[in-house]
Amino acid sequence: MPNITRGDRGVGLMVYLAGPGKANEHTEPHLVAGDSALMAWYSEVELNHQSALEIGRHLDEPAKLLGVEVSQGHIWHCSLAINADEGEQTDQKWQDIAEDFLREMHVLDDVKGEVRWTAVRHGLSKDGNDHIHLAVCLVRENGTKVNVHNDHPRSQKVATLMEQRHGLQVLESRLSGHVSRGYKPAELATARKQKLPEVARVTLARTVRGCATAAKDEAEFVRRMRQAGVLVRPRFADGRTDVVTGYSVALRPGTPKTKPIWYGGGQCGRDLTLPRLREQWPDSPQHASAAVAEWTAAGRGRRPFAPGREVRQPHPQLWSQHTAEVQALRERLRSVPLDDRATWALVARETAGAFAAWSQRVEATPGPLAATADALAKSAQLRNLQPRRRPTPLPSAAGAAMLLAAAAYGGQGAAAEALLLRQLANCMKALHDMHQAAGELQRARDIAHAARVQLASVAARLPQPPDARTAQSTTATLTRPTAATPQQAPQQAPQQAPQQAPQQAHAPASAPAPGAAPTAAQLAALAAIDPEAAEALRIASAGRVPMGPPIPSRLQPREPDSVTAARTRQQEEDQQRERDNGLER
Repeated sequence: MPNITRGDRGVGLMVYLAGPGKANEHTEPHLVAGDSALMAWYSEVELNHQSALEIGRHLDEPAKLLGVEVSQGHIWHCSLAINADEGEQTDQKWQDIAEDFLREMHVLDDVKGEVRWTAVRHGLSKDGNDHIHLAVCLVRENGTKVNVHNDHPRSQKVATLMEQRHGLQVLESRLSGHVSRGYKPAELATARKQKLPEVARVTLARTVRGCATAAKDEAEFVRRMRQAGVLVRPRFADGRTDVVTGYSVALRPGTPKTKPIWYGGGQCGRDLTLPRLREQWPDSPQHASAAVAEWTAAGRGRRPFAPGREVRQPHPQLWSQHTAEVQALRERLRSVPLDDRATWALVARETAGAFAAWSQRVEATPGPLAATADALAKSAQLRNLQPRRRPTPLPSAAGAAMLLAAAAYGGQGAAAEALLLRQLANCMKALHDMHQAAGELQRARDIAHAARVQLASVAARLPQPPDARTAQSTTATLTRPTAATPQQAPQQAPQQAPQQAPQQAHAPASAPAPGAAPTAAQLAALAAIDPEAAEALRIASAGRVPMGPPIPSRLQPREPDSVTAARTRQQEEDQQRERDNGLER
């Protein structure tokens, strides 16, 4: 894993490499490779402050004596690290890697002239990674410059070659094109100082991805971000106020004296740039005008220009409709080829967005839903690949994200959430199988861990879907097996008529059609699992919204900001009273 920086102080770099390190992690600093002069003097000694000064002056000397100026500095610094689980390598192997790497990067070239360079090894990093540091003077002995144009992308390709040539673990993200944004140590320090559960960039990326997936157009995307409590700032084209080319987001500061830290969409994720997001939304003058109005209102701190469906409760029938769409999406993924990276990335982004939207509503702090969204988001980001638009017939998980983003408004109970969770888990299984078939085992393991560990805790708080005991799907992995007695086994649902509507073709066999009353057998089977969910299903399937208090869900949504502290205390007292009376299951 190469990491490249530039500077003009070889002395300062060497003093740091030979010193104790930021966390006193440097041990026994020494040279494992370098030019002939350095290796003749320092190959067998442990570096100290004096020797670091001498090596640094040796590296700086060609640029200073010859008076050659190099843009961004004449010292090229690159660290090469391996995974912690690969253990420690020998000095000889690191020497071979260093020399091969610099030759493949065309830094070492016997024809063009001698270059002063060195490779320092000073123990494991604080995360347990064995690594070395390469320090190169970009001015050769004959006064010519080393060409390091496009050194960052070239170093990634050369690193893959080194891993293959020297029998090291190959980083899967380079081969597949999937790459996710990391964060800097300063961001982690800020999060710890502000007592945040995670760095701001991770929170913002998950929030933006959930809002983008749930939104049907760009204007709704802006409103949803503001509704989630995110600060939004548009970036207009030069000299224009009616053309938005990008955006930045920030978390609200905890104190009035704290300034917000802004991140562009591309800094949050490669799939979250405005051009990438616009590929999923309609493009027309009317939609563009509506979006500009919302961007302008957000930038000026005004109220949303035209609130839409994000403030309304979705119709109950949409739960069965969008659950069937996710199920149809899973079936269609069986025919998507492995090398169609753009389509798989788009499916991963929508599935991650659905879990992110759900997490935003029901998790006060990042929990299993957030962890699942983050695991899937890694498969949604592509490097240097332009995803094509999804063919129109391919179903989408965006409707599921819209429903889960509105989960806090109640009216469905836990049964509908359990059915939707099951189909989203099937999409995760499809992504897992794709990575496994493509040989990307680490990514497949990450998704499998999210499904078996993170989502298992969510499924444990939801009722078993009504059709879980009769479904014959081989892809569902999150259904909790139960041993049903003959008295508990639900009756088989009557076979649906062949004339059913096309959008109902993928609905579960035991679920009633939208607008139709559930049968007594179906209600009895569900009531044995969750009586409250059965009542919600009876009301919702009739196309009505419960008029009394919302049916309580086992995944309690987060309280909206407008709820007063007095109401919160009253709810806690009511819940305690129910527990005391033995009414809470």
